[in-house]
Amino acid sequence: MEKKNINRGYKKLRVWNDAVQLYVIASRILSSLPFELKRVGSNAIDSCHSISRNIAEGYCRRSIREYLNYLNFALGSCGEFYSSYVSFRRAEQISETDYEQLDELHYRVENELIQLVRTLQKKQGDDDWEGTFLRE
Repeated sequence: MEKKNINRGYKKLRVWNDAVQLYVIASRILSSLPFELKRVGSNAIDSCHSISRNIAEGYCRRSIREYLNYLNFALGSCGEFYSSYVSFRRAEQISETDYEQLDELHYRVENELIQLVRTLQKKQGDDDWEGTFLRE
């Protein structure tokens, strides 16, 4: 049974779902790195995981200003993760196939995040934001 409440609305966002999927793929690929790379692999996995976590935390803050702040954290984590997997590929620590799989989904997540930020900035400018749990 799926539990539903207004504070879990982020689960409907395509960007959150794609970010979770990116974490699943990154975990699978980077968990197989050799022992001497476990720390950097773990850091990369954490930066990837931070994307979906920041989207969720920002959504749950109920303030558009705070939400945007957390989306910017998510974008920062996107940049950190991108730098990680590009470095792994250049060092030939992941395959071209794994790199392409990560890059395709990462590119989509990053662009979805940018679009969500733009949309929320417009709502903020239009003062079109409902930040309470009350329903009319």
